[in-house]
Amino acid sequence: MKRIFFAVVMACCTLALVAQNDAIRVNYKGARPTISDFAWAYLSDAVIDDDGCFDESTNAIKQAWIRHRKGLAPEQGKLTVDEKNGYVLYEIHDGEHLLIWEMCYWNEADGKHKLFAYNVALYTNGKYSAGQYDGITFYRYNNATKTMTPTSDVGIEEAYPTEMGASTSFTLPRTGKDLVVTWTWSDTGKVKKHTMKWNGRRFSF
Repeated sequence: MKRIFFAVVMACCTLALVAQNDAIRVNYKGARPTISDFAWAYLSDAVIDDDGCFDESTNAIKQAWIRHRKGLAPEQGKLTVDEKNGYVLYEIHDGEHLLIWEMCYWNEADGKHKLFAYNVALYTNGKYSAGQYDGITFYRYNNATKTMTPTSDVGIEEAYPTEMGASTSFTLPRTGKDLVVTWTWSDTGKVKKHTMKWNGRRFSF
């Protein structure tokens, strides 16, 4: 079952990313949204893409989250929801492969916005294995409108190396505020890591 799942994920990831609306409404109870509110807003907005293929990678964590909302464990893998630190991790092991999904958010310094991140990565024998649609996506949440919209204005463009053959992956913080960026060279096996600092609006290299 697991191996079939991984095969489906890798096949669908060569087609197209899940399509989502530009603005996503975040519904919540209480004074402010939690990581669970952001996660469900993002996942529930997932729809069939323009090529008619639903991204199985996103569908996997969406189904795990639906079970979580019912108080059930995922059918496969492990789901960690850390409300206190605003962090979510879903992971599935399959032999030498580890597929992870991460979500977290940051409070911005202006007090009017939050930054939400969704990150997907595949590791083989402990090393990052770049897939066509692995990567990190950011949304900026507006406290006044209670919606989040895609943004690239976060400073991570500086993290991508100019050397040929290097792939870039990110690790979201469960505690603290900073991002860890990892470069992996497939031809040499070289791995290099760097911490990107959060300044209340963007990450600096």
